[in-house]
Amino acid sequence: MKRLTLLAGAVIAAMAFSACDDETPNIGSSLTSESDKLDITATTFQAYSQTIMADSVLSLSNNCYFGRVRDPETGSDVTSEFTTQFHLLENTYISPDSLIVNRYDGRAAADSCDLVLYLSSPFKSSDSLTAMKMSVWELSSPMLEGQRYYSNYDPFSHGMVRTDGLRKSKMFTYCDQAVSQTVRNASSTTYLDNIRITLNQPYTAADGTVYNNYGTYLLQQYYNHREYFNNSYTFAHNVCPGFFFQVTDGLGFHAMVSNIGLRTYYRVQGDSTVVNAQLTLAGTREVLQTTHVTNDVEAIRRLAEQDDCTYLKSPAGLFTEVTLPVDDIKQSHQSDSLIGAKIVFQRLNYQSADDRMFSMPATVLMLPKDSLYTYFERSSTPDNRTSYISAYSSSNNTYTFSNISNLISALWNTKQQQTAIDPLWTEKHPNWNHVVLVPITYTTSSTSSTPTSIEHNMGLTSTRLVGGKNVPIDIFVTFAKFR
Repeated sequence: MKRLTLLAGAVIAAMAFSACDDETPNIGSSLTSESDKLDITATTFQAYSQTIMADSVLSLSNNCYFGRVRDPETGSDVTSEFTTQFHLLENTYISPDSLIVNRYDGRAAADSCDLVLYLSSPFKSSDSLTAMKMSVWELSSPMLEGQRYYSNYDPFSHGMVRTDGLRKSKMFTYCDQAVSQTVRNASSTTYLDNIRITLNQPYTAADGTVYNNYGTYLLQQYYNHREYFNNSYTFAHNVCPGFFFQVTDGLGFHAMVSNIGLRTYYRVQGDSTVVNAQLTLAGTREVLQTTHVTNDVEAIRRLAEQDDCTYLKSPAGLFTEVTLPVDDIKQSHQSDSLIGAKIVFQRLNYQSADDRMFSMPATVLMLPKDSLYTYFERSSTPDNRTSYISAYSSSNNTYTFSNISNLISALWNTKQQQTAIDPLWTEKHPNWNHVVLVPITYTTSSTSSTPTSIEHNMGLTSTRLVGGKNVPIDIFVTFAKFR
């Protein structure tokens, strides 16, 4: 037990000196007594990296992105579009039909209906008046629970769009000029930038019934089939499968869609007065929503083929793959304990002064290449054993992984176990010692900074890293053994 305790303490101390060979011989004697000395050895190994194309990424997320911009780095356009369903709160309630003031064909009718997209984190604030055009399409069927939707999923090609259903075009800018500057600048304002799409034109349902607007359709479905409003699943499968938001024209706008609302307005006759009422449904994490990303594949490929650096680019753009010298590390000190392995990825500054260059990823995930897809599909989180996160450090322009010794040991142990069963295992699994750096976002609980969920970064980010097939990256490795 004493030796385990000493080793644990040595990990912390040794990592502080992992890149300082001159100090290493004295570490053991400073940690232990003369009768029980610990020898610490620090050695540098070399890893190699290359850029790989992301192709597509799992895109179910807390937030959607919308817009189209031109990437100065590639000269090509990046487009983000999205689909969403709507969440019903328990005990959703609408006033009785007989009390609704507005009527259509003798039955209750909505006064109006709209979709509202609340925006945040625009790509460039200078784009606030950039004119864009969008189309909103009604889905013919809902996204399915349990199915994995990736960023290359196109609702049109999969027959999910009801081409003869609701379709609404909308010209918009990030800064809505219909809202006064006074409202925007007031210190007490709760105003949020948004795009509002009215749904007040006549609507023909899938069964051929015509309603004066989409809100009236929702009200009548509630009165005809109250059970459809029991939960989000029955609502999506029987009333509203959702909508697809498509960019149809314009360039220069891109923003996060932080909240989505489907709102139906109606008036209710009270005992002595008429009362305004509203049914609001939200597109949130509780229901399925996915971002569809379109990149110029050839432009992305040209960056990936560069061998004097590597790239990280989102959304669904480029990752950096790293080959770790696991064999060299473990075989060089077979009788020693591997207690530290530090690797630093130096960021290269932009070659262009264009202020429209994408920002660098704030956080990067390192994980084994063989689990690149399953990691996100299983909603895994960093465990500091086989997966790690690193935040960008502006002070030294790097992403630092302070100790990936557990990962190196895990990869080595897997190889030893599998080759004992199948001598050709490494030939069948050529990526066994490869890891990938992925731009991510994450959330934490209210009481801890530990990530509780990890998602692909679907925003606009890009950076170059020191590396490439012919540019080695140092790994500072620390070993320990008792005399």
